Amino acid sequence: MSAFRRGRRTAIMLMGVATATTTLLALTGCSSGGSGSADSGGDVTIEFAQWWEPELPDGEFRALMDEFEQANPGIKVDLVSGPYASTKEQLFAGAASGTMPDVVGLDGAWVNDFASKGVITDLGPLLKDAGFDESELAAQIKVDDKTYMIPVVNFVYPMFTNDALLSQAGVSAPPSTRTEFEDAAKKITALGGDVHGWVLPLSLEAPNGVQNDVMSWVWASGGTMLDKGKPDLTNDDVTSAVEYIGDLWNEGVIAPGSFTMKEQDKVEEFTNGRVGMMIDSLAHINLIRENNPDLTFSISAIPAEDGFTGERGIPYASWGIGVAENSQHKDAAAKLVSFLMSKDTNSKLSTMAKAFPGNTGSEPDFVNDDELFKTAFEIYKAGYPANEFTGLPVAEDLMRQLGEQLQSALDGQQSIPDALKKAQESWTAEF
Repeated sequence: MSAFRRGRRTAIMLMGVATATTTLLALTGCSSGGSGSADSGGDVTIEFAQWWEPELPDGEFRALMDEFEQANPGIKVDLVSGPYASTKEQLFAGAASGTMPDVVGLDGAWVNDFASKGVITDLGPLLKDAGFDESELAAQIKVDDKTYMIPVVNFVYPMFTNDALLSQAGVSAPPSTRTEFEDAAKKITALGGDVHGWVLPLSLEAPNGVQNDVMSWVWASGGTMLDKGKPDLTNDDVTSAVEYIGDLWNEGVIAPGSFTMKEQDKVEEFTNGRVGMMIDSLAHINLIRENNPDLTFSISAIPAEDGFTGERGIPYASWGIGVAENSQHKDAAAKLVSFLMSKDTNSKLSTMAKAFPGNTGSEPDFVNDDELFKTAFEIYKAGYPANEFTGLPVAEDLMRQLGEQLQSALDGQQSIPDALKKAQESWTAEF
């Protein structure tokens, strides 16, 4: 039994979380092999924990690992797969007990926590020793100038527009600027009934709306919420974007229920034709098509400030990858990371995931077969992936803290500058 699997029981006791217990025991029961163990032939077996395999077509991710094993005789890969939430629980449990699997799927929001605890390792020297050219990487997630996560594939968040609602409202094309967006939102809302121009999820339980639906307006105009890696929420970029959202709120063009709405609620509102525009992940394109085949919609870049001509940042979420500090087989782990980030393999994986590649030379096949994905890929290549929460400490809490202040401001209890000032103070305390 591997150290990771042995350590799960200890980790469960440390965490005292009943749900984690159920999850981890279930995962233990369905997986085989172990980190650092040797099979009967003396091969090295590395464990790879991630939530990716269940989200891909059956057998495709295992087949990719089989390709890796054929190309690297003597190295076996034991996939430890589960849903995202379960994977998160088991990785934090492994971090607490020092028994993380050799290779780990990472969300950018976890990186700072893991790096500060010293449970994931600096990938830079490992990839250099493995002969991988880091110039091929679209991004690297660093803490203290060390690379702890590499985004393997990226799910970007462009603007979705309901073509029928825009046409009914007399809007001839998806908006490209903030002024055009406001005008379109007003005209769509004026159609009446339960139709509104935009949907803004601000649930504090799942606070990623602050990242994807609020801060995305800052990044779309080349702005930033940081100054030398530290919070800078009161700068002109952030203030302008949040006050713009406040104006949309006061105009009544945002769908009701924002304070409790989560991402899935946003997608449902758009899918059912109750909102004209939303900022959302490309991962939901097929879901929208399945649930409402009659809905016609377009993909566009998120509107920027009027007159802005620079590259637009587009929010994204990643399937990131890292290597555990406690791994006894870092060289083998680095070979697996290099394999997944290689041009051909990364093209295959991004095609499987309907996501955009982390290798700048890769290109997924689906962008040539689907006009919406093709358009989104052009937007992706014309701008840059932007997610300043990635790598920050307690990233989800930072979103929640800003969300609390933003809700208070939209509710009329304080001004937006005061909300940003208070969020700045609470963020600063976390760094």
